[in-house]
Amino acid sequence: MNPIGLGMRGLIRLYQLLLSPVLPASCRFTPSCSAYAMQAIEEHGPLGGSWLGVKRICRCHPWNDGGHDPVPPANTENGGPFRPSRLPE
Repeated sequence: MNPIGLGMRGLIRLYQLLLSPVLPASCRFTPSCSAYAMQAIEEHGPLGGSWLGVKRICRCHPWNDGGHDPVPPANTENGGPFRPSRLPE
């Protein structure tokens, strides 16, 4: 993983260790939004993973029922849905 992805995952881990235990439990999804963001960054890279994490956090509100919401798999054939496509040769 590149340094940006590691830094982002480190910040999320700090949140999980320092802030999350102090805040009231209100997560509507499994896995939690922070765990989802960590998995998304690992699977889709820093840009795509953070975009998926932001979209997930935006869905976390009282009018959403929540439930099981796994990270979508990366499309490895063309580099994934959030990776820039290769230029034609």
